[in-house]
Amino acid sequence: MFERSINCRYIDPLSAIWIEVARRFGLTIERSDQVYASTDGEGTLTLGVDATLDADDSLAQMIFHELCHSLIQGEDMLHEPDWGLFNTDDRDHARELACIRLQAILADEYGLRELFAPTTDFRLAYDAFPADPREGARELLPLIEAGYARISRPPWHPHLRAGLEATAKILDVLDDFGALEAGGTEAQPSLSSRYQRRR
Repeated sequence: MFERSINCRYIDPLSAIWIEVARRFGLTIERSDQVYASTDGEGTLTLGVDATLDADDSLAQMIFHELCHSLIQGEDMLHEPDWGLFNTDDRDHARELACIRLQAILADEYGLRELFAPTTDFRLAYDAFPADPREGARELLPLIEAGYARISRPPWHPHLRAGLEATAKILDVLDDFGALEAGGTEAQPSLSSRYQRRR
């Protein structure tokens, strides 16, 4: 019986974009079932394999979230494991909240606020943000504004905004094709249906 040799694999287009964004930023992406998300401080970002993620998670969204962490932490923490954050207690809770507020601000500029929402229990806080995620976060504003300013400087510039722009362009094509809803059901709509096209 003939046995076909498989010598390549399919990669989701949004995953391909954000793997390249990470590469340009200076990160290699690896996948593991032993971690959810972890950086080693030496250029490797390890993310959970698909089987360990929720149905509304994506590799693109997870890379974007980690880059938002790096924006909040700043240049001095780029070579520290996990951007210098600790997740074993609440000492960095404010920085996590600043990160997801910045994530909402940036994603919203490209119609990606729901599509690129964070996962885990922080999604509940994210979904409750007002239209302007800066509102109600006076104590976090210095962190948020400093992070927002960094996106205009290397190593984030121009790659992070280029990734957001490319993501929006792909979703525009899906919208033109009438396929933003494809694959969804009434109970669980497609994640791409949450895209808000810029007019």
